[in-house]
Amino acid sequence: MVFSSVIFLFLLLPTVLAIGLPLQLLTNRNGGTGVWLGWTNFWLLTVSLLFYAWGEPRLIWVLLASCLLNYLGGIGCAPGRRGRRIALFVVVAANLSLLAFFKYGVLAADIGRRIHWDFFGLGKWWFSVTLPLGISFYSFHGISYVVDVWRGKTANSRSLRDFACYYALFPQLVAGPIVRYSEVAAYFVSRRVCWEDLAEGAWRFVGGLGKKVLVANQVATLADCVFALPSGARTPAAAWLGLSAYALQIYFDFSGYSDMAIGLGRMFGFRFPENFFYPYAARSMREFWRRWHMTLSRFFRDYLYIPLGGNRHGALRTGANLLLVFALCGLWHGASWNFLMWGLFHGFFLASERFFEGAAIPGWLRPMGHPYAVVVTLLSWVLFRCDSWSQSIAYYHSLMFAGGGGGLAVIPWNALAPNVAYAFSAGLLLCVPTLPAVAAWCSGRPIIRHLVGPCSAAAQLAVLFLCLLAIGSGSHNPFIYYRF
Repeated sequence: MVFSSVIFLFLLLPTVLAIGLPLQLLTNRNGGTGVWLGWTNFWLLTVSLLFYAWGEPRLIWVLLASCLLNYLGGIGCAPGRRGRRIALFVVVAANLSLLAFFKYGVLAADIGRRIHWDFFGLGKWWFSVTLPLGISFYSFHGISYVVDVWRGKTANSRSLRDFACYYALFPQLVAGPIVRYSEVAAYFVSRRVCWEDLAEGAWRFVGGLGKKVLVANQVATLADCVFALPSGARTPAAAWLGLSAYALQIYFDFSGYSDMAIGLGRMFGFRFPENFFYPYAARSMREFWRRWHMTLSRFFRDYLYIPLGGNRHGALRTGANLLLVFALCGLWHGASWNFLMWGLFHGFFLASERFFEGAAIPGWLRPMGHPYAVVVTLLSWVLFRCDSWSQSIAYYHSLMFAGGGGGLAVIPWNALAPNVAYAFSAGLLLCVPTLPAVAAWCSGRPIIRHLVGPCSAAAQLAVLFLCLLAIGSGSHNPFIYYRF
């Protein structure tokens, strides 16, 4: 179940709010603590498990087993416990083993097939293993929890119900943000929700829904059509347009989902960390990764890059650490050679920027930082979008060399329909800080400033109406990160 589906918007979400908000109101009257907060947490846990079971009924046991493993692991890793270092090793290894079994078993079987070693006859069986929804995200939640408990950065949870609510909380369960327990632990023992939280959460949810439905879903049509063209018929103009459409699709798809998750959390009194901050406005690849999927970036930074030594042991060691971290980042996204190459691609440019850090840059070259970051990012998306290395090479060939005449005429007409063109134009406008710039301009003009509130409310209502219209019509509604 995705947030932009009819079943979620018209059935699950109203049900959650109809029961959850009165419970939260009783919690507020009790000072934000006590038995009513416990019932509110229990209600959120129940809904979260139903939300997960709707899309993954057969493998919900994996989520529950992972939750229990990390809850017990937190107890074993608590300061003062004997053998807590061993407990940490066992729990982290168990999390990684669970992730590896379901996510990388197929890749291991494929390697075995290529070298004529069938892994004791398990190769064919492994190809039938289903990847549980959200396992990449909730496994990282578990690892961050036990490591932070072991480091003394947060106390272990004393309530299995509250920990399970954190672990399975439906807004961030299947696609993040990657929320650390230390960031939300206080909300499970004391939480109040005011009207400002509800309004801000609803505003954030509608904005994310608009990103997803009105931009990402529309430009996905163009991206899918161009990537599906035969390589010999795909012209450079079509290839660059399709690649740009995919860059907009994945950004508005994932950042829209993150905005919806943050908004839903806010409506129930939780404040989740931000996950995106205009990454296509970056002027280097280092800055891009400070703006793109920020909770994943900081996870790899805090739990892998820094423990490996970070940048404390010279340029060569730093470059090696970055390559390793981003190779694993690529594999985290999926068990394929393309994802591995995508990670190494980013790692190479990050290591190169580190190597030349501090070097004198000519003044005329500094304005090229933004175009450089955009082009490198676009080229990396080819590896991310294509299913194989051969398809990636063919697409790179289309970008660089003429594949035939016709320019954009090779693209099917429905992929260039007005709704796609409008969405593409809006995406280009909104993927950089246009709205903050407009808001800052308006705030300095008293006459216009008073109109911002009503105009913003009207725009939100219009976005919601158009989203419901598009969803009700059964328009194209994929979600890229459900693959992970």
